[in-house]
Amino acid sequence: MPDDEHCDGDSRDGDSRAGDERLDDDVTAEQHEDQGPRHADALESAPDADVTVEVDRVRVGKTYVRVSSIGTPGTRAFVLVAGLGVASTYYERLAPNLNEFGPVHALDLPGFAGVPAFKGKVTIERFADAVEAVIDSLGLDDPVLVGHSMGTQVVTEVAARRPHLSTLVLISPVIDASARTVSESMVRFVKSAVHEPSAVRFHAVTAYVLCGWHWFRKVLPKMLVFPIEERGGAVEARTLIIRGEHDALVPRDWLRKLARAFPYAVLREVVDGAHSVMHAQADAVAALAVAHARGEITDRGVVSLQRVRDTSTAKDLDRLTWRDAGLVVKSRFLEVLGMARRDDDVLAEGKSAHAAAVADTQAPDTAIEDLADDAADSSDVTTPDDGGPAEDALEAPERR
Repeated sequence: MPDDEHCDGDSRDGDSRAGDERLDDDVTAEQHEDQGPRHADALESAPDADVTVEVDRVRVGKTYVRVSSIGTPGTRAFVLVAGLGVASTYYERLAPNLNEFGPVHALDLPGFAGVPAFKGKVTIERFADAVEAVIDSLGLDDPVLVGHSMGTQVVTEVAARRPHLSTLVLISPVIDASARTVSESMVRFVKSAVHEPSAVRFHAVTAYVLCGWHWFRKVLPKMLVFPIEERGGAVEARTLIIRGEHDALVPRDWLRKLARAFPYAVLREVVDGAHSVMHAQADAVAALAVAHARGEITDRGVVSLQRVRDTSTAKDLDRLTWRDAGLVVKSRFLEVLGMARRDDDVLAEGKSAHAAAVADTQAPDTAIEDLADDAADSSDVTTPDDGGPAEDALEAPERR
């Protein structure tokens, strides 16, 4: 790690036989209409949840990484790294569901979400240096690393450097090796964006404004050429790779190529998801990540691509009262204001208010367990070796 980046304070399953192209299955959770996801213990004291999101800084050279933390203390933390141009708020619906073993830390890297940018040369490796600085500063031994989009490149680089890390989660990993151009990536991004909910679009617009065109343009070429499949070969961690059904940036063939590149990889696709699947289908993604961290998902390799259905996340906001809906709007304003002013106190207030408002809508905790059980049991599903149909021809397997 360069000096200016230090902080202050079971074999490969790359089987290319005919089994590589097996039918992708649709695994659904049998949930009641009135059941919601299981959130962190701190989020379950509805209707007046007292939720605190702590915002801290870890120095990295002349700038810093902003760390937003939620959840109760424990033996093992989750570390979340967002994608190009966006903020850790993309994880606002995922993070509370990951507090199974310890706290959850969502990072805003230099140049994003109002954090001052690096000076000088910018590379994916330099962002990885920053994540390593956070891990060391917080004293995390074997955190579960979670990356989204460009964040998957960053956490892959970290995992390749640190072979003792045991668990990696890649959500919407980029860039498909057959489409590493600005024009093709933009076309695919737009195709995916039309399937995103309005909340994700709002996050994207505010985050890109805070990032600024100059920094975005400076980082984009580095993301386009980063060879994630090459660095994946050096990763010893068990790796869960997730895509959304409508994510044109991350086609199925690309997922299968990554499964051949990483020594231990398991693949999942979330029905109706797009590129920001960890927000719009947060319950399914969280259940998969937790089951993976527990070692409950045992299938692996290119033949492991199976589909999971999220039937609860989309209903979260439908359960909001008018009071809580108003609190969500207010909290979102405070978050944006805090990022724009680089005021961590205001930002923490906004994040905590948002978490409390959403927590007040949560119902009993059985649904996410059901979904986690489905994720763990999905390897029991047998599928015909017929090369795989088009997406709209996929059928749900029989439940056992």
